Amino acid sequence: MNSHFQGKSFLKESDFTKKELETLIDLAAHFKYLKQHNIQHHYLQGKNIALLFEKSSTRTRSSFTVAANDLGAHAEFLGKNDIQFGKKESLEDTAKVFGRMYDGIEYRGFSQNVVEGLAKYSGVPVWNGLTDEWHPTQMLADFLTIKEQFKRLEGVTLAYMGDGRNNVANSLLVTGAILGVNVHIVAPKSLQPTAEIQSLAAQKAAMSGANLLVTDDVAKGVAGVDVLYTDVWASMGEEETFEARIKLLTPYQINAQLVAMTHNDDVIVLHDLPAFHDLNTTMSQEIYDKFGISEMEITDEVFHASYAHQFEQAENRLHTIKAVMAATLGNMFIPET
Repeated sequence: MNSHFQGKSFLKESDFTKKELETLIDLAAHFKYLKQHNIQHHYLQGKNIALLFEKSSTRTRSSFTVAANDLGAHAEFLGKNDIQFGKKESLEDTAKVFGRMYDGIEYRGFSQNVVEGLAKYSGVPVWNGLTDEWHPTQMLADFLTIKEQFKRLEGVTLAYMGDGRNNVANSLLVTGAILGVNVHIVAPKSLQPTAEIQSLAAQKAAMSGANLLVTDDVAKGVAGVDVLYTDVWASMGEEETFEARIKLLTPYQINAQLVAMTHNDDVIVLHDLPAFHDLNTTMSQEIYDKFGISEMEITDEVFHASYAHQFEQAENRLHTIKAVMAATLGNMFIPET
């Protein structure tokens, strides 16, 4: 008997029920245990997986590659120069070829339509490693990390600080709403989620009982929260907007003062990385030379604090991606409860 995950794609969080997302998070915790205890789990022995990266990546590429290896599969990396969607070959034609050669496909790029098209035409499970709209594999890692810290998800409150219109903010709002996690998007008015995203999240929250808040009021947004979460102030390709973003987003920086404003001694801090918390990168040095700031969305002090868990969160990308691949491709028995 196959689980209902078998053969399914993982394109965006709203395609899944609360129970399904919880199952993937718990399966990831199981795989984490197996990995830590060096217990083999070759559910994808003999499978070939295509890793399509139109956008470069550190954690996503590493996670999919190591997860495939651990599951006994072979992963083939194709970078932006190796895939020709719409240039020399249509998306549909490429997808049909890949579907005949590979057992599963990961895609990280710009357009949600591309990842949806791959799933439609390839006939094999397709996994979204990030698009402009959604970042579903990141969400599983984030909520696994929260569950590890608080032993529960329902009723936990998370405040996301910064650019509230990006894929991470969209995903946190909708996924939290599905899981019964209260989500506050704390962002300037010009960088808040679209009405469409907020409406989708509200529908999901009505089912789970999650409380959602979108506000530009920092004090209101962080009071009493359990999790502070931030992301880079300008996403890849938006660097020319840094000057305006810095002015707009400085009040939303996660610093010691903001942590204190939560009035919660058990608050944790998360960041999906990379983080601009010091001058140890050429990019942050360039920003410092231009604008005179050495820290952006998070201060170095908070980044290195005992309550910051971004490195467990990064590790959990591996375990959660492995859970998605095994559940959709590994003929696992996952009982429906």
